[in-house]
Amino acid sequence: MQQVAPPLPERIRTIAATASAAQLSVDGLSTPARGGVDGRGRPVLLVRPGEQLHGLRADAVVSVNLTAMRELGDTEHPRALLEVQGWALAVPADEAREAAVAVAARTADEGLFDALERYGAPDAPRLLRLDVGQVVYLTGQESGVLDADDYLEASPDPLAETAERVLAHVNGTHRAQLALGVTRQLGVPVDEAWVWELDRYGVTVRADDSLIRFPWQVRAETDTCLETALRTLLCAC
Repeated sequence: MQQVAPPLPERIRTIAATASAAQLSVDGLSTPARGGVDGRGRPVLLVRPGEQLHGLRADAVVSVNLTAMRELGDTEHPRALLEVQGWALAVPADEAREAAVAVAARTADEGLFDALERYGAPDAPRLLRLDVGQVVYLTGQESGVLDADDYLEASPDPLAETAERVLAHVNGTHRAQLALGVTRQLGVPVDEAWVWELDRYGVTVRADDSLIRFPWQVRAETDTCLETALRTLLCAC
C-alpha cells in the first residue's frame, strides 16, 4: 500500500524542529517560555533569575508547549501545538553552547551570552533541557500521544530544510498557478491555495478553508525529486 504521509513520529519530530517554546508549566502553574528544541527534539529553555525553574527542584514535573506556525501572506496560522511533558535538567557545561544555539534559532536573547559566559553562577540565566516523558500533539487534523521512545528515536524529514524553502517560494510567487493545478486535480474551482506542508511523501494544500493531501506517486528521495514532484502539481493546469 502506498504511504501517503510520513510516519507519525517523523512528522511530529519535523514539526518540533520548526517550533518555538511558548509556555512552560511547572506543577500546574503556567508562565511564558523562551526556547526551542535540540537535535534530538528535546525542548531547551533559557531561564532567567527569579523565574520558576531557575531554582530547579529535581522532582518538578514540567511541560513545555511548543507552537509551530505557518505564515500565509501577512497572517500567521497555527500549524501544530505540541506539549512535551517530562523533567527539567540543567544542560551540562560541555553541551551549553550547542543548547544556546538551539534556543537562539527560535528566540534571539542576549541572556544566552550571559548564560554561557557565567555558566553556573547563582545569578546567571540557566539553560535547561527536558528529559522527555511523552509528547501530546494537536495538528488540527490529528491529536494523540507519543511516548518518549517513539519520539526520541524518530528523525525529522531529511528533506525538511529544502521543503520549507520550496514551500515559501511557491507561496510567495506561484499561488495562482497552484490554485489552477489544485482546481484541475479536484475538478472543482479553488479560489485561494497555499502550500501548508511539504514532505517526501506528498504535499498538503490549504485550498480555500480545507486542507487537502496530494501524495506523490513515488516517494521523493532527494531535494531535486521533491521539487520535481511539486512542479508536477503546479503544472497540472
